[in-house]
Amino acid sequence: MKIVIIGGVAAGAKAAAKSRRLLPDAEINLYTDDTHVSYSACGIPFYVEGNFEDYRTLLVRSPEEFAKDGIFIHLQNRVSKILPECKKILVEDLITKNAFLVNYDKLIIATGSRPFIPPIKNLALNNIFTVRRIEDAIAIRKKIKTSKEAIIVGGGYIGIEMLEAFVRQGLKVTLFERNDHIMSIFDNDMADLIQSQLISISNGRFEIFTSESVSEFTGDNNGVNGVRTASGKSLDIDMALICTGVNPNVEIALDCGIKLGATGAIEVNEKMETCLPDIYACGDCIQVNNIVSGKPVWMPLGSNANKEGRVAAMNACGFPDLFPGVLGSAVTRCLGLTMSATGLTEAAAMEAGFEPVSVTVNKYDKVGYMPDANNITLKLTADKKTGLLLGGQGVGAGDADKRINTLATALLAKLTVEQFVNNDLTYAPPFSPTIDPLLNAAQILMTKIEPAS
Repeated sequence: MKIVIIGGVAAGAKAAAKSRRLLPDAEINLYTDDTHVSYSACGIPFYVEGNFEDYRTLLVRSPEEFAKDGIFIHLQNRVSKILPECKKILVEDLITKNAFLVNYDKLIIATGSRPFIPPIKNLALNNIFTVRRIEDAIAIRKKIKTSKEAIIVGGGYIGIEMLEAFVRQGLKVTLFERNDHIMSIFDNDMADLIQSQLISISNGRFEIFTSESVSEFTGDNNGVNGVRTASGKSLDIDMALICTGVNPNVEIALDCGIKLGATGAIEVNEKMETCLPDIYACGDCIQVNNIVSGKPVWMPLGSNANKEGRVAAMNACGFPDLFPGVLGSAVTRCLGLTMSATGLTEAAAMEAGFEPVSVTVNKYDKVGYMPDANNITLKLTADKKTGLLLGGQGVGAGDADKRINTLATALLAKLTVEQFVNNDLTYAPPFSPTIDPLLNAAQILMTKIEPAS
C-alpha cells in the first residue's frame, strides 16, 4: 500500500502517524512546501508573548523522528498537480527545482489554509507580518526587540492573542477591525462585552478601533513606518501584523476535479472521502457539518484538524470510521480575560431555522468569599419551541471555559434545557458556587421555553 499525504502541519502529520500504526508495512510519504512538519501553529502567539524561549518547543515531531517509523517527510516539496486518472501526483522540489511524478494507492489532502490578505497599499514593505509558519514566529519575535509601536489588522482569535503577546512584550499596540465588533464569532452583545472589558484594563497600553479599515502603509527601505486608515487616521509604527482571517488551500483539489462545498472548502463525507475514489481530505482545507444545525461549515481549528486527520487515515487504511462533525467549540485568552464559545450564536440559530431564546447571567465562578473568585458572564441559547440547547458563550476573568466545555457535551448529546438543568455538576467553594452559573442560566432559560403541548 502506497499512502501519499499532501501537507504536514496538524491534519497531515496526524494522518501519517495514524496510518503507520494501522498499516506497519505501508509505504508512507508526506510532501509539504513548508520548512517544518508537525508543529503547533496555534502556539505561535504564545511563543511571541515569551511563554517559552525556544521556537523548537512548537515542533511536535521532527522528520528524523518520523523516519524512524518509516514515514518519509519531504520538506520544501510542492505538489503542483494531482493526476487521479493514473493515481499520481506531480511534485516540484523547491530547492533543486526538479519535478517528478509519485504514485499513490491512497491520497490524503491536508493542504490547510493561508492568510487572507486584504487590499492594502504597500503590503510589500518589510516588517509587515502574517502569523502562519515557524518563520513568521521567529521574524516577529526578532522585530519586537527593536520596536515600540505596532498595529494589528483584524480582531479575531489570532489578532486578540497577538494583542496580548505584543502588550506583554512592552509594545504600544493599536488594533483595527473593519467590522462593527471584534471577535465576530460571538453574538454582538458578548463581543461588546469582550471589547469593553479589554479596554477597561488597557491602561494606555493599547487601543481598539472597530468599523475601521487600514487603507495604506507607508515606509522606506528600512520597512514600514506608518499606517493610514480609511477614516483618515494616521499613526507612526515600527511593525504591523495582518490577522484578517484565512482561506482554505483548495486550488490543487479543484484543478483535478474534486468538488468544493458551499463554504468554498473541499466537500467530504463522514469518512473524509472526496468525490474522487481513493482521495481523502482533512484539516483546514475541508468543510464539515455543524452538529447542531446540520449545515456545512468551515471551521479551521487545530483540534478539528487532528481528529479529521485520524479519521482520514482510518478509512484510507481500510478501517471504517466516521467523523460526526463539529460544534465550533473554541477558546482563547487575552490579558487575563477568557473567551469561549460552542454551538450556534443567536444569528446562526435563526439562519438554521430555529427560534432562539437566550439568557445572560453574570456570576462568580467560585463561591464569592474565595480569594480567587472572579466574575464570568455566560450566555445560553436554546430553541423556544423544542427546548433544544443550541449554543453558549462565556467571557470573564474566571473559569468560563469549563462551563462551555460542559455545554459542548450537552450539545453533542442533543439535550434540551429541561434535561440539562438537573445536571449533577461538582461543587466545592474553590471550584463553583452551590448552583453552578451554567445551571443558573439553564434555570432562567427554562422560563422562556414554550411548554410542551
